[in-house]
Amino acid sequence: MHPETTVHSALALTCAGLSPTEIGRRLGVPKSTVQYWCRGGRSPSRRRSPPPTCPRCHGLSLDDVQYAYLLGCYLGDGHINIPRRSVAALAVSCADDWPGVRREVAEAMGAVMPSAEVHLVTRTGCHAVTSYTNHWLCLFPQHGPGKKHTRAIALAPWQAAIVVDHPGRFLRGLFHSDGCRVANWATKRTESGVRRYEYPRYHFSNRSEDILGLCTQALDLMDIPWRRSRRDMLSVSKRAGVAALDLVVGPKY
Repeated sequence: MHPETTVHSALALTCAGLSPTEIGRRLGVPKSTVQYWCRGGRSPSRRRSPPPTCPRCHGLSLDDVQYAYLLGCYLGDGHINIPRRSVAALAVSCADDWPGVRREVAEAMGAVMPSAEVHLVTRTGCHAVTSYTNHWLCLFPQHGPGKKHTRAIALAPWQAAIVVDHPGRFLRGLFHSDGCRVANWATKRTESGVRRYEYPRYHFSNRSEDILGLCTQALDLMDIPWRRSRRDMLSVSKRAGVAALDLVVGPKY
């Protein structure tokens, strides 16, 4: 007898378009068993009401530290998809160049919603860290039709309170998704000639003016100076600001 969580995961992966063979390989169950579940042979919803799983709906505790990080990742490279059977899928795209970031996103997703299994879906040049439960819609009310930069993005009061308490974790999520730490260079004329020197700098780019605003608000909470270096980009280049971001973000890994 397989646990109910395994059945839920199998049905959710079916909604995401995976074959019974692939689902069985991921969950460690026979393909025939997955096919039986998909035919309604053992539907958890018919057996009993699902146990409480949502911090927002059921009053369960929420890992605020991990949620602040996951919220930043979601606003940068995340989205929620609702496939044909109406099981919401939260996915955060993580480039294969940064396996450490991908691992951190998966850990945060599992900590925020422990009842939903986390899966890696292979894409070209990246993996989508994905988890299936309709309660992701409760935790990310910013979900809506169209791309984020085409609609208003605002935090709910309870989300804003978490960001105020953990601005560094929120910034880490934002910069891990749509930011980077680079070595900038400049020249300076001296008595001995023109001297080139390098210094570290952080960039965060996003097409949504609202998300850029949330990033600057978090930077202000940490007294980190910033400037708009481009219409869709802000930068942190002052030594004290870079040092502060190094403590909470640092280079991608």
